[in-house]
Amino acid sequence: MTIEIRPAVAADIPTLRVLIEASVRGLQAEDYTAAEIDGALATVFGVDTQLVADGTYFVAETAAAATSLGATDTTARIVGCGGWSTRKTLFGGDHWTRREDELLDPEHDAAKIRAFFVHPDWARRGVGSAILAACERAAVEAGFSRFEMGATLTGVPLYAARGYFARERLNVPLGNGATLPIVRMTKALPGGPSRR
Repeated sequence: MTIEIRPAVAADIPTLRVLIEASVRGLQAEDYTAAEIDGALATVFGVDTQLVADGTYFVAETAAAATSLGATDTTARIVGCGGWSTRKTLFGGDHWTRREDELLDPEHDAAKIRAFFVHPDWARRGVGSAILAACERAAVEAGFSRFEMGATLTGVPLYAARGYFARERLNVPLGNGATLPIVRMTKALPGGPSRR
């Protein structure tokens, strides 16, 4: 089945909310406790509508063809999402209270790679890699040569395989009193500045 990457639009937001919860509960249970997952979904993880409005959030879509009574249903299905940002916020959806919406300078700052989620049925099938490639291309077109993210423990292997380096471990405080361990990771393009 073919995966197509396109910019997310406001009409996708209800679907993205369902996808994000399914992704977190289905794929992160080996790396995080139930309290960390519940707290992260209530405090950190979620749709960032600013990314959608900025045109820097992407969805991976597949046409799930199914035949019924000789007819073919080619309804598109969103199976993953992720984005990049020209703003300072490193991670977090709309309900994250520590957002920094100031714009970054591509000459001095790293573009932020943000909010990647893949439906559990589509894990390890290239969806995350395809979205990441689209994000990096778009950020480079906007003048960025470095990237930075706050990766979940579940996402670290994917990003490491794509040239990102772990810089530090962070513990994000959650509303339920738990903390969410994440890893700040960076990548610099060859020939670009290599600031940490």
